[in-house]
Amino acid sequence: MKQRTITAVVAALIFLPIVMTGGIPFRIFIYIIASIALLELVRMKKISRYSVPSGLGLLLMWALMFPYRDLGAYIDAESLITKSEITLLAVLVLLSYTVLVKNRFTFDDAGFLLLSAIYIGMGFNYLIETREADLSYIFFALFVVWSTDTGAYVFGRTFGKHKLWPQISPKKTIEGSVGGVLLAVLVAIIFQLIAPLSHSLFVVILVTILVSIAGQIGDLVESAFKRHYAVKDSGKILPGHGGVLDRFDSLIFILPILHLINFISI
Repeated sequence: MKQRTITAVVAALIFLPIVMTGGIPFRIFIYIIASIALLELVRMKKISRYSVPSGLGLLLMWALMFPYRDLGAYIDAESLITKSEITLLAVLVLLSYTVLVKNRFTFDDAGFLLLSAIYIGMGFNYLIETREADLSYIFFALFVVWSTDTGAYVFGRTFGKHKLWPQISPKKTIEGSVGGVLLAVLVAIIFQLIAPLSHSLFVVILVTILVSIAGQIGDLVESAFKRHYAVKDSGKILPGHGGVLDRFDSLIFILPILHLINFISI
């Protein structure tokens, strides 16, 4: 527990200033984090990190994360290849590669790599998009994730009797899940009173319930990955916390929701 706490404090001291700074340093940092996360999934699947498919997966993920609107001032938008076209190109190249290596890299491997690149690439793309649209939404997201995790842990240990999904995450309980949502709502109300978002309190509460549940689903998805591939943690980069994907799984799920809500409000 001591190691976990020290790691969390050090990580926060590194992450939060970069988030607040924004701009190029923030983008570079997120690209590095996303790349580590993708390679963690590649490692779970036992695909070589130094292989052609892993390189293609990284390229696809980077392309999906790139904010194309930045090129609008220099290049005609109609001349740009779209992210959908880039994804299709990656599909064709990876499928062609399965033939070239005589199925040593299989259709299943290609599907896994493509889904992983899209999942992580688009998730972190929305982290960049949300940060550049409104910094307060990033802090709102972080507070919701932290309070959901804390509430789930405290309520689960105190009142937990009914398992939420024992085949995937044996320690999680229904009571803990509900407690996580309740604490997230309480924290969101306090956040709205101190640093109000551009929505009514009623909307903020509804959004908090939605993203708190979505964040828990993201956490369960990561647990399902690890259970399926028989690994304890996605990586070992963060002592006491596992891998990068273990720390960002909830954010990847909730940021698209927050970005959409912020976009609608604008």
